[in-house]
Parts: sequence; structure tokens; C-alpha cells
Amino acid sequence: MWSLYVICILALIVVLIRKLYLKAYKEHKNVCVLVLGDLGRSPRMQYHVISLAKEGFTVDFIGYPGSLPLKEIRESPCIHIQYLPPPPELNNILSRLPCYVIKTLWQTITLSWILFRKRISSHVLVQNPPAIPTLPICWFYCIIMNSQFIIDWHNYAYTLMALGLGNDHLLVKFAKVIETYFGSKAQANFCVSKALKKDLEVNWRIKAEVLYDRPANEFHPISLIEKHTFLLKLIEKYNIFKGSKENSTIFTEYISNKVHLSSERPGFIVSSTSWTEDEDFSMLLSALQEYENAITKNICNLPDLICVITGKGPLKEFYMAIIKLKNWKHVTIITPWLESEDYPKILASADLGICLHTSSSGLDLPMKVVDMFGCGLPVCAYDFKCLSELVKHNENGMVFSNKKELSDQLKLWFENFPNNDSQRVLDEKFRKELRNFQENRWHSNWTSVVLSYFNK
Repeated sequence: MWSLYVICILALIVVLIRKLYLKAYKEHKNVCVLVLGDLGRSPRMQYHVISLAKEGFTVDFIGYPGSLPLKEIRESPCIHIQYLPPPPELNNILSRLPCYVIKTLWQTITLSWILFRKRISSHVLVQNPPAIPTLPICWFYCIIMNSQFIIDWHNYAYTLMALGLGNDHLLVKFAKVIETYFGSKAQANFCVSKALKKDLEVNWRIKAEVLYDRPANEFHPISLIEKHTFLLKLIEKYNIFKGSKENSTIFTEYISNKVHLSSERPGFIVSSTSWTEDEDFSMLLSALQEYENAITKNICNLPDLICVITGKGPLKEFYMAIIKLKNWKHVTIITPWLESEDYPKILASADLGICLHTSSSGLDLPMKVVDMFGCGLPVCAYDFKCLSELVKHNENGMVFSNKKELSDQLKLWFENFPNNDSQRVLDEKFRKELRNFQENRWHSNWTSVVLSYFNK
């Protein structure tokens, strides 16, 4: 009997709290955007935040510290960043399952504390994955506060977990149940591809709107003078970019008060990665080994190659150890960490982009390719079942399925560089298609697809 009284009292308290607190956001809508990850390394969610602020919303942006968010977010008076305290590192002390349980409990407590302590939100937009504990906690918050629960589906959490644990692992099965159940509770859903939209509807009975990733305004082609200036800046940290003459770089020269591309320049490729299991960098290393062999054996007339790989992640040290063992004379790999303002510039300075994203579900599209396209950079991308929604082979880029195809594409692109007429024709064709792609930027696409859901 007493337990029934306690439940009734608690229910009454909840109702009173809702009536008192719901007035807090009626004058001006407040949106909570949640990422259970490094805010600075969550570009799509940062773009959501910027677009919401542009349309007059105040935004609480919640996630973990690490990389700096975009300058526009840091300086906006409408955006309030709230950092979650990182969970304790116990991997060297406990086995995987206890670590996962403790981490989840920590995240549940800290996330709940910040959500219920901040201003009331009319809408909560959460990134998925990860699904645990974000989906249950955000759903509970929205029930209590009568807020709209919205999910932006980037992929499936359980398929990412399965990369390291296997499909039959207990944690993977548990994650799928949680993701399926609470994913169906959202009032609105967005996703990154038509393939993901179809899978959500057929297998999960979730209706989602496709919101394609589009390049932000800072991802655009740059002039030769801008490229030269940026490369001079890189020389301060990376001597590999230094040219043989004063005020020159390895790619550009300053002659008679004018910048020129050096006729003896090496090829310049760039790849961005989070160094996770869904990107097999051994494929790129094997292709680069074939490229090195082709030069050494005089099989092709190829230039030396500089390969820049940006990003942070758990497998970086593993691959860096392999790279250090390579005794290459014609291929150089560097792995700089760039500020967010410099990342678009290095993409716009390169000759070719490489994407090794494979997708754990086969249903998401690599945003790094969108960024490269925004900068007018042609791309070689690993092929998987929905990639054709973004990269169309020999129309706006090239796709490969194995290390040999990637190696062949590198040699095709750089043979007789920079005087390969057939490559120049293909490059011009790709860049023309990319100019059409650049016409539809993130915010205009966002307003046409998303804004109405927040104005309801």
C-alpha cells in the first residue's frame, strides 16, 4: 500500500515539475543537440547546431571535450557548449564487459545530470550511434519535459560494435534491442542515405527523411595564391613541404611577383580517417608499395608522392608502426593534426583524395568525400553497396574494390604527371561535376529538409 502512495506522490511531483518548468521555453525555442563523442570531431552535428542558430534558435550543444568545435560555434551567443566529464579509463584494469557496464553507468549519470540541470529544451536532437545510453536517456527526458525526440541516424550502433566483437556477442545483441526499441520512439528521424532510409522502414518500421551530407561554406576551391600561402604556413611545422628556392614550396614557386605550379612537383594525395575498424588502411599502404615498386623498376613514369593522412583514432599507432618500417624512397607519408580552419585548405591543395571508408552497415556515406567534393578535389573511394548515391565511377570520381584497383588508379592519375593529357581530361570532367555538386550547400539543404520539424 505504501509503495502505491509513493508512486502516486512521485507522479504528482513529475506533473507539477512539468507544469512549472515547461513555461521556461515557450517564449523562445531551445534545442538540445547531443553527441556522445568529441564535439570537434562531429562535423554533421556541428552543422546542425550552426543552422539552428542561424534560424533563431538557442542551442545547448552537449558532448565530450577534445578537438575544438568550429569557430562559428565557439563565438555564437546563441550556442552554449556543455561538456560531459569523460568516463574513467579502466581498460588496463578490468575486462571488456565490466568496463562497458561501468562506462555506461557513468555516462547515464553524467548525461542525466546535465540534461535535467540545463534549460528546458523544446526539441532534443541526438546523434546515433552510439545508442547506449543516449537513446534511452533522451527519450526519458523528452517524456518528462514534453519535448520532441529527434534522431539523426548516421549508422547503426550495433553494426559498429560487431566489427570488434562479432555479430553473436551478447553486447551486440543487447545494443541492437535497445537501438531498435528506443529508435522507434522518436517523433522525427533523419538519415544520411536512401539505403539507410529504406532499411529503417523495412526492417525497423521507422520512417526517416534523407538529409544528405553537403559541404559547409568553408569547403571550397582555393586560388593558387591561397594554396601557396597555406603551404608556406605548413613549412613551419613540416619541412617536407619546403621548396628549393626562397619563398617557394615543394609544389609552388613565386616568380616575377606571381605564383606558379612547379613543373617538377611531386604528386599530392590526401586521406582523412578516424583510424577505426571500418577503414582498412593496409589497402592504401599496399597500393603505395606498388606505386613505389613501379618507380623503382621504371615500369611507369611517375612522380614522387606525398601522402597526407589526417585524423585521430584507436588504430593510428598500429598503422604508424607499420609505416615506420617502410623504407620508401619515392613515397612519403605524414600524419599532421590540422586545426578545423586548415583542414579544408589541405583538401583544396591536393591533387587527389583517397577514401577507405567501408561502412559497418553498408548504409552510410563518408562525409570526408563530401568535404573533398566541396573543395573541388577528385576522389578515389572504396566501393560498397550505397556509395553510388555519392560517388559515380568515372563521372565525378573513381571507385575501387581492392588494393590492385587502387594502385592502378594512382598510377593512371599520376603517370607523366603533370603533363598527362588523358588524366587532365578526366580531371576536368570530374571537377565540372563537382562544381555542380557544390551549388547545394549544407544550410540550404538543411532548411528544405529539417527546419519545418523544429518549427512545428
